[in-house]
Amino acid sequence: MSLILLIGLLGIFLVLLFKNPIIGLIGENNNLIIKLRNAKWFQNPWFSGAFLFVINAVLFFLTVLVLYVLMYFFIPFVHLIVMFIAVIGSIFTWIIINRAWQGTKRNRLKMGAIGSGFYLFLTLIFVYRLVTLKPSYPGDDTFMGAIGLFFSIIVTVVAFVTCLFITGFTRKNLL
Repeated sequence: MSLILLIGLLGIFLVLLFKNPIIGLIGENNNLIIKLRNAKWFQNPWFSGAFLFVINAVLFFLTVLVLYVLMYFFIPFVHLIVMFIAVIGSIFTWIIINRAWQGTKRNRLKMGAIGSGFYLFLTLIFVYRLVTLKPSYPGDDTFMGAIGLFFSIIVTVVAFVTCLFITGFTRKNLL
């Protein structure tokens, strides 16, 4: 599990390192970009940030639901494929929102901070659960629960940073 987490962190680092060429792969004439760009409410950083917050929440809970359903099937390693697809889908969504934004750099940062705040909120929940972790019964070992919460904290912090960098800090001059 640690190796998979390390490979994922390395992959996200490479995505952030080469984010401008990756963002440049999605053209300006994408239907979603055009619809968001033409929506008057989307040019307000507070509304677009709230939209990104809700999109992040929907993507996260949809992934959790699919993983929960997959627990009942005994097919090995399918959950890794689902998580990989969820990461690619999230990055694609963040790129669409980045390309559709037409405001100032300061407002772009506001929008990215509000939208990625969902993952910061989740991180705080997981930290709280880790700090208040108690055994279910006397003599219960909480080690595996703590490891799960620790991995959850790492994943949500990485998602927060990635979302903020892709939506809030990316230059408009791409390839």
